[in-house]
Amino acid sequence: MAYKRNIDRLPIIPADAKKHNVTCHYCIVGCGYNAYTWPVNKQGGTAPSENAMGVDLSKQQPADTEAWYSPSMYNIVKQDGRDVHLVIKPDAGCSVNSGLGSVRGARMAENRRSDKTGTQQQRLEEPMIWRYGTWQPTSWNDALDLVARVTARVIDKENEDDLFVSMFDHGGSAGGYENTWGTGKLYFASMKVKHCRIHNRPAYNSEVHSTRDMGIDELNYAYEDYGLTDTIFLIGANPLETQTNLFLNHMVPGIRNGAKVIVVDPRHTVTINACRVEAGKDNVLHLPINSGTDLALFNTLFTYIADQGWIDKDFIANSTIEGDVVQALDEAHPAPLGSFEMARAECKMSLADGAKICGVSEDDIKKAAEWIAKPKDDGSRRKCVTAYEKGIIWGNDNYRTIGALVNIALATGNIGREGGGVCRLGGHQEGYMRPSDAHVGRPAPYIDQLLIAGRGKVHHIWANDHYKTTLNASVFKREYNRRTNMVKEAMDARAGATREELVDAIVAAIEAGGLFSVNVDIIHSQIGQAAHVILPAVESGEMNLTSMNGERRMRLVEKYMDGPGSAKPDCLIAAGIAQHLERVLREQGRNEYADQFKGYDWKTEEDAFMDGYHNNTGKIVTYDRLRAMGNNGVQEPVVDFKDGQLVGTKRLYEDGKFTRHGREDKKALFCGGAWRGLQAAGKAAQRDNYRFLVNNGRSNINWQNWFLDKDDDFVADRFPYPFIQINPSDMAELGLNPGDLVEVYNDVGATQAMVYPEATARKNETFMLFGAPSGTQGNIVNAGVNELILPNYKQTWANIRKISDAPASVKALSFKSFDYVAS
Repeated sequence: MAYKRNIDRLPIIPADAKKHNVTCHYCIVGCGYNAYTWPVNKQGGTAPSENAMGVDLSKQQPADTEAWYSPSMYNIVKQDGRDVHLVIKPDAGCSVNSGLGSVRGARMAENRRSDKTGTQQQRLEEPMIWRYGTWQPTSWNDALDLVARVTARVIDKENEDDLFVSMFDHGGSAGGYENTWGTGKLYFASMKVKHCRIHNRPAYNSEVHSTRDMGIDELNYAYEDYGLTDTIFLIGANPLETQTNLFLNHMVPGIRNGAKVIVVDPRHTVTINACRVEAGKDNVLHLPINSGTDLALFNTLFTYIADQGWIDKDFIANSTIEGDVVQALDEAHPAPLGSFEMARAECKMSLADGAKICGVSEDDIKKAAEWIAKPKDDGSRRKCVTAYEKGIIWGNDNYRTIGALVNIALATGNIGREGGGVCRLGGHQEGYMRPSDAHVGRPAPYIDQLLIAGRGKVHHIWANDHYKTTLNASVFKREYNRRTNMVKEAMDARAGATREELVDAIVAAIEAGGLFSVNVDIIHSQIGQAAHVILPAVESGEMNLTSMNGERRMRLVEKYMDGPGSAKPDCLIAAGIAQHLERVLREQGRNEYADQFKGYDWKTEEDAFMDGYHNNTGKIVTYDRLRAMGNNGVQEPVVDFKDGQLVGTKRLYEDGKFTRHGREDKKALFCGGAWRGLQAAGKAAQRDNYRFLVNNGRSNINWQNWFLDKDDDFVADRFPYPFIQINPSDMAELGLNPGDLVEVYNDVGATQAMVYPEATARKNETFMLFGAPSGTQGNIVNAGVNELILPNYKQTWANIRKISDAPASVKALSFKSFDYVAS
């Protein structure tokens, strides 16, 4: 590893190095790290008093020493304009990871921009405007003036429908409470933009409408519940791959304590293998259901558990609604909501029918039901913690499927209970703080389809790359390029014009069907290639940033380095847009509208935090109070500040009162969603006409950080091309060898991948990487969504043909199975 990075030794962290709190910004687990910085002309010594670890480094350290750090944890960066050494290493005192570092988080330092070591030179440094046929660097005032003038021409007070916005809604590197508030205040308070979408889906909506409608927040447990439970129930999730240290530091100890594991997934994963290694095969049940049949499985389990009487009658009576339907099926609710008995009748499915639809045995469904709900020999109730993720969130019939899963947890009393919970495992961290989005409506507009249809005149994009993360991507990219090129051609034709003349030319192109695109990001993204103005942002560590992880643990990441060039926090960019819009509108005599853009006189990201999170959550949390809590932070909601400590909430709903739906009775609702096949349009026809199921997900090495890792040799050497896992017998039929390049194609589009043999893959079922910078899986996903515009990325079928033999760049790759084999 050291040789690979041309580093044969690392400096010793001196005792007086600056120490900063850091939360890894790549995935929702939110592991704790510490960033150490000190001048480049200095380093520590081997004596305990001379190094930050306080140990004798002249002696061999034990294998688990906290004094160790790798070349990937080291870099040289700018801090207050000066070069400093940087080490970012795991914090052993953080309860989330207990000193563990993932292959992503433990490379945070090497993924920082450095002019000394040459890392991440693709980072954006200055604003750019499309001029003279390319992007030219310019000042913030020049760039924001153009954005404001063009935007002001297409919006008016009470009518911002021609402004389309794509924005993040998460924590971590491109989000946090500061930045979601800045963008949210601009577009939802100063304006009422309804044509907006989220970074990973084509509408502004929740991924978990049904659980919220049932009264239950999707992040309701504590990570410690995995160590206190009897059964871990995993659905559509692969936590060893994508929430690595949640699995290693919390699930594995629970398994070693005797917890059984149920995994619902059409494919064999490294998580299943690792669970079997730890627990033994008899304590792990894999239900390899037919893709998209989760709802049928959950309804069958719910029916069987209820029929056996393995329900928590007291919990149902005290904490759930009585009667029948209290929310009827309608356009905004794709299933009725109401009582336990209503759901039992609506969801009824026999073992025989469930087994047939899902493609698993009745005995295995019974076993799963027993592990979830059958009382123990002493009569006590089993504890079951349920965790789900994109496999059903981005799968078939989202609303009913997630509702059916929550039904099981409600019926067995496993919410608000130690060792229980039914939770998303999550992707990014959370950091949502925005004014009400009620004006957007439900269902929310399908933004990408509207853009394809020629709607929208100006598009503001914040840390999104729809070219990699949308469905129907081939069509979207073609149309987006066509419309934005119309504006580029108009701008080229008016080179040297005055600002007024340029804006007139841009607006004329817009009125002819063009689209003016503004891109805010940290790198020049694929969709950014179509932009007319590019605004450089900073990320976690280059600004102070707050967010919460999958157990609602809120922390402050302290700024430990400078951002590149004149890049700014997103919240201050949003403030700049608001300030320029106010100025331009006043110049135009639109003073009443201009008044709506007051209140953005923030100087720092802390100002945005205080304006947003602090003022809207009881005025308890401040940067100083969070800083004092260290990397363990505080679990939200924060309820008090006492004895110098923020006081949080370990798990939600311990009092049996459910509030996410806003009902005054605080009773949870059951979901009455019957099985209805592949619900999204076009899915069944695609399944019937193409040979291969093309499942998709992430790989451990580049989960959540591929946008930077495409220029990191450690990752690029391992996967120079995105892979597609294929059963070896299917490979033989197609005449394929490991490393060959193939085209994956169907009626929607085509994409490319590198063949990776996987013996555990079922015949005619493959697995591709989602969100790859090349080989975009979304090219072959049709436009089908559920009623609430949730994308169905998972159920896609296509054919495969060979493009070429393995390129020279893959000749040295290993194509061994990802599974760990115990010695």
